[in-house]
Amino acid sequence: MLLETRALTKRFGGLRAVNDFDICVAEGEIVGLIGPNGAGKSTVFNLITGVLPVTSGTITFQGKDITRRQPEQVAALGIGRTFQLNPLFHEFTVLENVTSSFQLHPYSSLFDIFFNTPKYRRNEAFIREKAYEILELVGLSKEADELAKNLAHGHQKMLGVARALATKPTLLLLDEPLAGMNPSEIQHSLDTIRGMRDNGITVLIVEHNMQILSLCDRVVVISFGEKICEGSPAEVRANSEVISAYFGADYVC
Repeated sequence: MLLETRALTKRFGGLRAVNDFDICVAEGEIVGLIGPNGAGKSTVFNLITGVLPVTSGTITFQGKDITRRQPEQVAALGIGRTFQLNPLFHEFTVLENVTSSFQLHPYSSLFDIFFNTPKYRRNEAFIREKAYEILELVGLSKEADELAKNLAHGHQKMLGVARALATKPTLLLLDEPLAGMNPSEIQHSLDTIRGMRDNGITVLIVEHNMQILSLCDRVVVISFGEKICEGSPAEVRANSEVISAYFGADYVC
């Protein structure tokens, strides 16, 4: 199993934001993590990536316990992520936003940078080549020289994904990648995520937009910090607990 959490719990004072939460993600899967507002989805992401400390429980990645790892250590192991609010460099070009995210790979020393050594030039050429490949994957190669602040909302979302891909993740955590997109942007984003899997990247997605179900191999549903359902998209759609969590106990199909 690529990623696994066991009895994952996060308390904020007396509030249990996540409680005894289990999730498994196998290599090559696209797994959806869905639930109503405030269910604990982004908190789960923050726990996995070390942004928040775990109260109790365990997180393993590629068989290694990463429960107490710091965010930069988690990223170096091969877990990338996006955020609901894109942390872009708005005055940088699209290409510069992606190249700036290659800080983990490859490495040039201050000496190499200051003296413009052959190693530094090779690294810079490599980074630009890989950045263009990523922009091609997410459909932004034609906007490479455009300032990030001038991009449409959907393209800014995809640029956030491109920045995460620049860290060379084995597992990519996408936090509401479809939020605020129009129908054409949504379709492009779904196609892009499929392309990531084709390129060997496993994906775990948090999303409110139920169109994401068409993309997922499996879906895990969380409500009030606890897992209430797991299964195929069809099984999740038909689950009475899921319907109640989203629409209320009195909802009638």
